[in-house]
Amino acid sequence: MPTEVILPKVDMDMATGQISRWFAEEGATVKKGDVLFEIETDKAAMEIDAPASGVLRDVTGKEGVDIAVGSAVAWIYADGEAYKDKAPISPLEGEMSTKSTEGVASEGTALALSPVEPTPPDRRLADHPPLEGEGKTRATPLARRLAREAGLNLSGISGTGPHGRVVKADIDAVLSSPLEGEVSAKRTEGVASGGTAFAPSPVEATPPDRPSAGHPPLKGEGDVMKLFEEGSYELVPHDNMRKTIARRLVEAKTTIPHFYLTLDCELDALLALRTQLNAAAPVKKTDKGEAPAYKLSVNDMVIKAMAMALKAVPDANASWTESAMVKHRHADVGVAVSIPGGLITPIIRHADEKTLSVISNEMKDLASRARSRKLKPEEYQGGTTAVSNLGMFGIKDFAAVINPPHATILAVGAGEERAVVRNGEIRIATVMSVTLSTDHRAVDGALGAELLVAFKKLIENPMGMLV
Repeated sequence: MPTEVILPKVDMDMATGQISRWFAEEGATVKKGDVLFEIETDKAAMEIDAPASGVLRDVTGKEGVDIAVGSAVAWIYADGEAYKDKAPISPLEGEMSTKSTEGVASEGTALALSPVEPTPPDRRLADHPPLEGEGKTRATPLARRLAREAGLNLSGISGTGPHGRVVKADIDAVLSSPLEGEVSAKRTEGVASGGTAFAPSPVEATPPDRPSAGHPPLKGEGDVMKLFEEGSYELVPHDNMRKTIARRLVEAKTTIPHFYLTLDCELDALLALRTQLNAAAPVKKTDKGEAPAYKLSVNDMVIKAMAMALKAVPDANASWTESAMVKHRHADVGVAVSIPGGLITPIIRHADEKTLSVISNEMKDLASRARSRKLKPEEYQGGTTAVSNLGMFGIKDFAAVINPPHATILAVGAGEERAVVRNGEIRIATVMSVTLSTDHRAVDGALGAELLVAFKKLIENPMGMLV
């Protein structure tokens, strides 16, 4: 039997993915381990290998199209294996299609099954929930949560995921459909065996002057488009990264009680030490000639200072869960990196234990691969805190949004010359403003202040980062 090639789940939050490029064409001979195609997830591009050797057939996964995780995108036929010009049926689908359907009415009379009409592509809702015995509707956890928040009945939504599973795209399609208001007010009907009607739970209609729970007054694209003159704009479809960023930011700002602390740090001592360390960097030979073994940036030193501050204030190195506080033993610092179309946060693991030169070289490598979407999931998932630096754009100060499961994120502004008063005298100093956003469930105000003071001490006395 031919080997099924599926779209694998390569990210924790991944429900769908896009094939950005096929490396083998229909009818090509491939070997197990050869790169078949490249997946574009919301954060990275990953190469997927062939699971078997043979001839690639029935390539159904199209480039640039959202595909549900677990869906078959092609099949590999072994050398000499007979090929039928029709995609084979996966084991689960085959079992379902060949299994006889039986129904028994009351008093043992067999039910007469009416032919089922296919659901039109532009209508996702069925008129009744599944009959008794059909089982619960298959849906991803995210789809269940979105449906619950929107007051939608999952049993009335036709899933487009693997084996009919309802995915987030199905919920989004229903919510943006003109039928949404009609359906949300419609009572669900069903018929039990023997003709007994189910007693459906009433679904309250949403008053026209009140938006439904979880929705802004503008419910669909149509409502937004009415506000702009036709021809005065162009529509750029969201890619997976933009959708995920939007979802996670909304989730972060609505579920995490943010608390903000800001203070100023003098940078003169740090800048002087950085200059000395860079001047003392050994020279190494590269393909492009001789180059210093490292070149420290201010951001590298900020990463190190944040990691060491978390070790000095371990209670702030935590993550919130509903049942317990997660106290981390290491300081893993995520660093926000801007990439085309979005943002990603590669992580410097055990940053408190690494030297500045190691952090600098590791950060340059991670940032380079992040911009080309070549990071592995373990290189951007997790972490215990994060740093977002907009100082290179001249931004004086800002407040960053916490990225779960972190409980803190440090927003770093530009270093600039300011007048400061010391011992009754005014002098000029290079000053940088930083703002710490904290999850107030895990880090209280006093604890956050203690962490920020520890960070300031390291920035203003940077020799402490070398010992």
